Amino acid sequence: MKNLKYIFPLLFIFISVGCSEDTIDALQSGSITGTVVGEGSFEPIENVRISTTPATSTVFTDENGEFVIENVAVDEYSVQARKEGFLTQFEGAEVLADSEISVIFEMQPENANNKKPNAPTLITPQDNAEGIQTVVDFTWNSQDAENDILTYELEIRNDRNNEVIRFTDLNDTVKKVEGLNYGYKYFWQVSVSDSLNEPVLSEVYSFNTLEFPKTRFIYVREMNNNNVIFARDLNGNEYQLTSENHNSFRPRKNHRTNKIAFLRTVGNQTHLFTMNLDGSVQTQITSNIPVNGFNLEKVDFSWANDGGSLVYPNFEKLYKVNVSGGGTSLIYEEPNDKFITEIDVSKDNSQIALLVNNANGYNAEIYTIDMSGNFMHSVISGLDGALGGLNLSVDNQRLLYTRDISGYESDDYRQLNSRMFIYNFNTNQSIDISDDKPEGTNDLDPRFSPNEAEVTYVNTSNDGISEMFIEQTLVEGGGTTSRQELYSNAKMPDWE
Repeated sequence: MKNLKYIFPLLFIFISVGCSEDTIDALQSGSITGTVVGEGSFEPIENVRISTTPATSTVFTDENGEFVIENVAVDEYSVQARKEGFLTQFEGAEVLADSEISVIFEMQPENANNKKPNAPTLITPQDNAEGIQTVVDFTWNSQDAENDILTYELEIRNDRNNEVIRFTDLNDTVKKVEGLNYGYKYFWQVSVSDSLNEPVLSEVYSFNTLEFPKTRFIYVREMNNNNVIFARDLNGNEYQLTSENHNSFRPRKNHRTNKIAFLRTVGNQTHLFTMNLDGSVQTQITSNIPVNGFNLEKVDFSWANDGGSLVYPNFEKLYKVNVSGGGTSLIYEEPNDKFITEIDVSKDNSQIALLVNNANGYNAEIYTIDMSGNFMHSVISGLDGALGGLNLSVDNQRLLYTRDISGYESDDYRQLNSRMFIYNFNTNQSIDISDDKPEGTNDLDPRFSPNEAEVTYVNTSNDGISEMFIEQTLVEGGGTTSRQELYSNAKMPDWE
């Protein structure tokens, strides 16, 4: 028993010491510090949520991307960095007593694991294709492993100048492009973007547009609710010169300058434009004083001074403008408050034929003036019905025009029996050349052929809404020998 007396106190001492040491270890702690930056850029990222497993405090990074978690119990931890728009990151940290452990996070954008779309495969035009029309359907294909929404950019360059045609934010893999130039070599490339990765480029393909042929005949067709100008070559092939997205009409060709002048609607006005014979370099000529009259579908203009200028009407006033676009000047004003509707300047610039009428298109008359605005010759006046279609012969001896011999007048300017006439300045007589014209139709917009042995014109039903046909007839001794249809669904011919 004596020995047991000493054993129990010793056991109590050992047990007491052991319990005291366990309590002290549990209270020991350290801290976790760290920095969050962007992977690759190493720019600090602010407001990143920092938490741990096992759980301690949750903190956020400051403007320097730094954070501190204080009083962290001694243990091993998994530290988490999380922010919207970035991939969540984890780092291990072992906290020791009275020590500071530091971790660094390099965060990646949430799209870091997203694969790029495949490079676009170009389909048409094929590489090195020849003889391509100037209206081209560009097609391509591309795929994305994550089925992300793809957008495309089409870029077109050429071998003549630094012009770049670019279409962005395309959602389809087909793009119709109009207005390319004839005889050019073009290079095209497509880029694709999934909005997550850098755009991916296709190969570069090239193609050559067809050479523009010799054309002598131009006219207008209606497309997409607009007037569009076309040309025909000697083999009957048709070429579109202006876009169906613009209202372009009344083409007039000039051989001296190898230009075509025409009218185009710009906003709520109508202006004179010029272009090359192949439709390229379309340039607005008039600006402050537009073309205007009682009916813009009937209004006409004329080349003058060997292609150096253009003469056009603005209601009762007649203006001349340099083909370069400057030097606009008033050359004549109709004295009877009538509107000037049609104009034709003679080839030698010695006279101008004018058709004038009231605001409804009637009380019309045709006469000639010189380039200074002096009256020269009266051709026709004082008749009921519509007049139109002025064209002087190259020798100034004859004037081609149309007259509705029915004398009918209406608010919608409908014509019932418009026929072609040739006025002879030597005899002061007009001869009807609309022989064999079908009943119920009108002959309109006549033009002498280059050799003046033929006349081209438009024939259409007098209902005012039917299809128009461009026709041709021979002129022999004041009469016609035949009427031949040239083109359907066409109007406003010019044959130079």
